[in-house]
This record gives sequence, C-alpha cells and structure tokens, in this order.
Amino acid sequence: MEHNKQRPFDFTLSLIGGKWKMKIMYELSSNTFLRYGELKRQIPAITHKMLSSQLSELESSGIIQRKEYPQIPPKVEYSLTPKGKSLMPILEEMCRWGVANQI
Repeated sequence: MEHNKQRPFDFTLSLIGGKWKMKIMYELSSNTFLRYGELKRQIPAITHKMLSSQLSELESSGIIQRKEYPQIPPKVEYSLTPKGKSLMPILEEMCRWGVANQI
C-alpha cells in the first residue's frame, strides 16, 4: 500500500465525516434536488458559511452536483450524484441502528 493512500475507512470518513455532511446528504436523498435556501431551512442550525463550505467539499468529492441556471436572480440546485446515492444505504443503516439503540 502506498504511503500517501488513505485506508478505505479513513477515505470514506474524509468524504462524509463531520457534523453536517451526512445531514446535507440525508436532506438531498429525500428530494430530487434542493436549492440553497431550501437546504438552509431544512438544517436551521447550520450557518451560511458552513453550509457553503460543506456543499463545496461534497461537490469537490463527487458526492453532490451543483447545477446553476443563468438567470436573474441566480438559481442553483443541488442533488446527489450516483456516487452520493451509493452512500445512502450506509446512512440508512446508521439511522436504523440509532432507532434500535436510542435510550
């Protein structure tokens, strides 16, 4: 194994880890696409700066796609890519575990 290559678990966590990325993915999984303002309303505790940075990171890693429409005012929609959709069974299983083990 190359020294600069991450272990598979670490790689996956680098893409979806943190407080907000999985919540963003969850919201996008429930919809075909969401606009920025709709995402912000669905996750009210997230700051605008954090939402913007997390969306950029998820887009850079190929988990979500950003579609911009050339109009005034600007319209931008976010959706899961096939790569992002392939992660949803993992998130769904985490939810099931939480339901089964919540006190």
